[in-house]
Amino acid sequence: MAKLNWGMIGGGEGSQIGPAHRLGAGLDDEFSFVAGALDHRPDAGRAYGQKLGLAADRAYGDWRDMLAGERGREDRIDLVTVATPNATHFEITKSFLEAGFHVLCEKPMTMTVEEGEEIVKLARSSGRICAVNYGYTGYSLVRHMKAMVARGDLGRIRLVKAEFAHGHHADAADADNPRVRWRYDPAQAGVSAQFADCGIHALHMASFVTGQEVTRLSADCVSCIESRVLEDDAMVNFRMDGGAVGRLWTSSIAIGRQHGLTLQVFGEKGGLRWSQEQPNQLYWMPLNGRLQTIERGEAGLSPEADRTSRVTIGHAEGMPLAFANIYKDLAEAIRARKEGRAMDPAANLYPRAEDGLRSMAAVFAVAASARQTGAWLDAQPPMFR
Repeated sequence: MAKLNWGMIGGGEGSQIGPAHRLGAGLDDEFSFVAGALDHRPDAGRAYGQKLGLAADRAYGDWRDMLAGERGREDRIDLVTVATPNATHFEITKSFLEAGFHVLCEKPMTMTVEEGEEIVKLARSSGRICAVNYGYTGYSLVRHMKAMVARGDLGRIRLVKAEFAHGHHADAADADNPRVRWRYDPAQAGVSAQFADCGIHALHMASFVTGQEVTRLSADCVSCIESRVLEDDAMVNFRMDGGAVGRLWTSSIAIGRQHGLTLQVFGEKGGLRWSQEQPNQLYWMPLNGRLQTIERGEAGLSPEADRTSRVTIGHAEGMPLAFANIYKDLAEAIRARKEGRAMDPAANLYPRAEDGLRSMAAVFAVAASARQTGAWLDAQPPMFR
C-alpha cells in the first residue's frame, strides 16, 4: 500500500512538539514526510527541512510558499500539520482547507469563537478533514474508557473529575523568562493562560470519554504569582448534556506535580481512574466489587484499545505513540475517502474541528465567568445552541 504524503508547518529545530509529530506520523509507515515550512526564519526552516531529508524544492521558507508549491503538484501532500504559534493557526488552517488539503491543527484551533465557527463551516462545506491535536485521546486505555462508558459498563454517568496540574511555572523568579512570560500576556495568549493551555485538554478528554458535551460552567481563576495578568490556576465546575456533573482543576503552580493529566469517571455501576503519567494502567471499581487493574495490551479489551496498542503487555507506550494513533486514525479516514468506503469505526475517533470550537467557547466562558465571580454561563458555541 502506497504511503500518504504528509507535510508540516512549524515544529522546527528546538521545537517542543515537532519531534512528537514527526515520530507519530512516521510510526506506522502510513505517511511519508515530504514537505515542510518548519521555522519562521526562512533560511533556518529550509536548512532544517533538508537536514531531516526533505527535497530542496519542498523545504519551504514559509507556509505561503508551501501552499503555493504543493497546490499544483500531482504528488501533493495528503495532510498538513499546523504546529505554529497559536495566533497563526486560524489563517494557515483556513488557507489550506480552502485549497483542498486535509489539516491537523495543534490546539487551540483558533483564538476566537467566531474563527472557530468559520473553520467548522469551511471543513463541512469543503468536505476536507480538519482535525485538532488533542493527542492524549490517542492513548489506548483512554479509548478503552470511552468504549466501557459507551457499552454501559458504568451505567448512567454521574460525575467526571478532570485534572491537568503541574508546577513548572511556580517560580516567581521566572516571571520575566520569555519562554514563560508570553503565556500570561493577553496580547500573546488571549483571554486565558492555564485553562487555554492545559485545561482544555482535560475538558476535551472528559467529553471524549463520556460522549457528553459541556453546556454550562462556572469558573474561579487566580494569578497566584501577582505579576501575571492571566490565570495560573483555575477551578471549573460544569454540567454536561447527558446529565453528568463535572469538576476540573488546572494549575501551573502546583509544585510537585509533573504533568498531572488525570481523569476519573463515576457512574451508577462503577468508576474508572486513569493518569497520563501511568498510562498503561486503568483502574476499574465495579459497584460493590473489588478494585481491578486493567493493563494495556491484555486480552479481552475493546477493539478501540486493541487497535491502538503496539507493544506487548508490561512495556511502556508513551505520548508519541498516542500521537501516532491520531495519525493512524487520520490515515484510515483519508484512505476511506479516497477509496469511497466507510472507515473502520474503531478508528473514527480523531478530534474534529467541532471539538476545537467547543474548547474555544469554553475558554471564553471560563474567562467571563471568572470576571463575574463564578457566574454560571452558557459554554456552547452559538452555532451549537
